[in-house]
Amino acid sequence: MPKYRTIFISDVHLGTKGCQAEVLDDFLRNNDSEKLYLVGDIIDGWKLSKRIYWPQEHSNVIRKIIGKARKGTKVFYIPGNHDEILRKWLDMDLRFGRIRIVENKVHKGANGKEYFVVHGDAFDGITRLAPWVAWLGDSAYEVSQNLNRWYNQVRKKLGMRYWSFSKFLKHNVKKAVDFIFKFEQNVSEYCKKQGYAGAITGHIHTPEIKKVNGVVYMNCGDWVENTTALVEHYDGSFEIVEWKIK
Repeated sequence: MPKYRTIFISDVHLGTKGCQAEVLDDFLRNNDSEKLYLVGDIIDGWKLSKRIYWPQEHSNVIRKIIGKARKGTKVFYIPGNHDEILRKWLDMDLRFGRIRIVENKVHKGANGKEYFVVHGDAFDGITRLAPWVAWLGDSAYEVSQNLNRWYNQVRKKLGMRYWSFSKFLKHNVKKAVDFIFKFEQNVSEYCKKQGYAGAITGHIHTPEIKKVNGVVYMNCGDWVENTTALVEHYDGSFEIVEWKIK
């Protein structure tokens, strides 16, 4: 029996320097599941359209996912805003090998409850109503990531642990905090109206499991700042797993 019933990962951003592909590759090598959900922004088409960056570690992640599908894992790819080009083929029941691409998915948990799985960009208002603002925010995020890499190179030489500058900003700047709060409210309100027990999302790079508006709100996190996955155990419980290479 696989270690988990289901694994959910999002916001990998393959094709960018900030992607911690080596850590994700290690996670996929050491963890199996019956189902694997790729909850958007797995490949960063925005960045790749401007310049090609694709080291071997990024190919290794793709191979691991394809390998799991070949061995029987049911893999669902739900495109996000950074890999939105895949949405053009949703009506065609597009598949890459045994990987099925869907706009969203209703996941029936081991507890019999239904959870709405979606990347989440349609719920943030900014990406949906003002795409140019989203592009601007993405550029600012890239600058913070570049600063983050430089800062942590210095910390590493001094024997200090990794510290996320961009994560610090996200949790301490009021507008960012308000944005996250509004996103959680929008997703949970939709799920409540539809009768779902909860939501499973990505998009905002903030791993979380909590009750919002009477439903369970769960966010997978990302593989840039947090290196986290959401997992479902066979008893129906969910957990955020933060992975580090041992």
